Amino acid sequence: MRVLGPHDPLEVPRLSRIAVAGPPGAGKSTLARRLCERLGVPFVPFESFYHAPGWTVRPTWREDVLRFTERPVWAIEWQGEDVREQLAARAQVLVWLDHPRALVLTRVVVRTVQRRFGRGSPIAGGNVEPPLHTFFTDPQHIVRDSWRRQPLMRDRVRRLITEDRHPGLVVVRLRGRGQVRVWLRGPLAESLG
Repeated sequence: MRVLGPHDPLEVPRLSRIAVAGPPGAGKSTLARRLCERLGVPFVPFESFYHAPGWTVRPTWREDVLRFTERPVWAIEWQGEDVREQLAARAQVLVWLDHPRALVLTRVVVRTVQRRFGRGSPIAGGNVEPPLHTFFTDPQHIVRDSWRRQPLMRDRVRRLITEDRHPGLVVVRLRGRGQVRVWLRGPLAESLG
């Protein structure tokens, strides 16, 4: 398994299957959307497979995600414990958004506030995040969840790399918005021609 930085050439023949890893607020959906645009395919947010109204879980989410990734070309967020391994097995590239914690937390707070005022991207199933002040009372609040999941995501990706279960998978580690921009304009653009 190769681990690349923002300047390293991808050297992936016919790049067509990309998963994006990171904690809540890292920009997984934003990057996956941009990748789908570059690949010329529609973007389907992972949460639309998973969330039903009332924050319930869609019963067919696993099958729906795996069916989506049977397509020849896609980009998707690397989420869902029950399908994460299959996504890694099907992807050619895993983009790891390993941003500094302050950046991620700022982004998740801004996104939460924007959604509360109807200016952010909607959540699948018509769900609405609770007010930001519930951070103090709700142990599952998205800001707390992001804080908790950042080290867990690092461990997951590092384990994926060290265990080398998917030798053909290329991991691109990006730290910060600048590195994302460099990678999109450089190695990704060059790989897609």
